[in-house]
Amino acid sequence: MSILQLPQRVEALPHAERRLFERLYHLSTTQGTLRPPEAMRPWIEKHFGKLEAVLQQHILKVTNVITWEGALFNELRSQRPMEARMDSADVQEEIENSRGDPFCRPLEGTPEDSFGRVRGAHSITASNIAKYDGFHGLVIYEEHHPLRFTREAVADYLDTGLAWARRALQIDPQAKYYCFMWNCLWKGGASIIHGHAQVALTRGMHYAKVEGLRQAAISYRQAHGSNYFDDLFRMHYALGLGLERGTTRVMVSLTPIKEKELWLLDGELGPDLKSAIYEALDAYVQRMGVSAFNLFLALPPLVPTEEDWSTFPVLVRLV
Repeated sequence: MSILQLPQRVEALPHAERRLFERLYHLSTTQGTLRPPEAMRPWIEKHFGKLEAVLQQHILKVTNVITWEGALFNELRSQRPMEARMDSADVQEEIENSRGDPFCRPLEGTPEDSFGRVRGAHSITASNIAKYDGFHGLVIYEEHHPLRFTREAVADYLDTGLAWARRALQIDPQAKYYCFMWNCLWKGGASIIHGHAQVALTRGMHYAKVEGLRQAAISYRQAHGSNYFDDLFRMHYALGLGLERGTTRVMVSLTPIKEKELWLLDGELGPDLKSAIYEALDAYVQRMGVSAFNLFLALPPLVPTEEDWSTFPVLVRLV
């Protein structure tokens, strides 16, 4: 199925699901046209198959009217020539050549936090040398290669990060808003190749995008009397874009912030969510050939607060 068939899929939904889609999303289509010179025909046919494919292009715009995230889809975009592409062999060579970096010797090459380090079975924490918040650390993986990870190792990275947050919370009980960010390789924004994640804890309120989503969910519940995240998943599931793995709900976002975005929702950072995160990453790397990704995990406050987080899940966004 093509994403450009979304209007037909929505039209075929049962009445209740179609009404729900219209409550959550605005959907529109348009066409783009162009007139290439005859000299471009060989280049166009090489990259896009035939000249007619580019003369009239079908474009789909999807906007989430609750959070105001949106996306534009054109199938031709996936066929664009990428002049600066690095092939798999080059990536592997770069990774191997980087062995021996400071993260390979974390006790010697990285600072520790004021409360020390947290050691996991497959990872250890460090303090970030250039912080963007008061508590900003690293979970450094024992495995140097950032694309080689096991189910057990992924669970350990997540556990170690959360243990770091709970240790920091003992120092400052007001720093109760936690997130975990795994930036893999250069296009994912990593400055060091060695496998690692960033962890951060903030005070006052959650990070802006998380707080914005919480506020949007509260407004949605007040307006419609239902749980935004439940309705969001129900809509994706009805369109064939959602599945369940135990207590974890997984959906392919209709408004991806970047290519191939997945959302994972759960009531806790438990075994089902950890396993689903591993399976999603494994699918990206092993089946889809992804060599750079970003994973963002946000938890509700680690200790009780007067704010309303009653419907907010443990949230993972993966691109």
